[in-house]
Amino acid sequence: MKRMIMMLLVSAAMTAPAMAATVTNKDADTQVLVVVEGGSRIEIALEPGSTETICPTGCFVTLPNGDRIALNGGENVEIQGGSASVK
Repeated sequence: MKRMIMMLLVSAAMTAPAMAATVTNKDADTQVLVVVEGGSRIEIALEPGSTETICPTGCFVTLPNGDRIALNGGENVEIQGGSASVK
C-alpha cells in the first residue's frame, strides 16, 4: 500500500504543469503579440500597463517589432518601445 501511494505521489509531481510566463506591457500603446503554442497560433492584445499569463507549456512569441523569442514558462517579459526584455 505504501509503495502504491508513493508511486502516485511521484507520478503527480512529474505531471505538474510548468510555470507559465508573464508578459507586461509598459508602453503607452496597445501591443499585439503572436503566440504559437503546441501548433496553435493566437494573437494577444495587451493594453497599456496590463499583464497576461501565457505559455504554460512553452511557446514562441512574435513581438510587435518582429523579434521572435522562445519561452519555456516561468519567465517575466516586459515590453517597452515594442521590444522585450526577458527576466
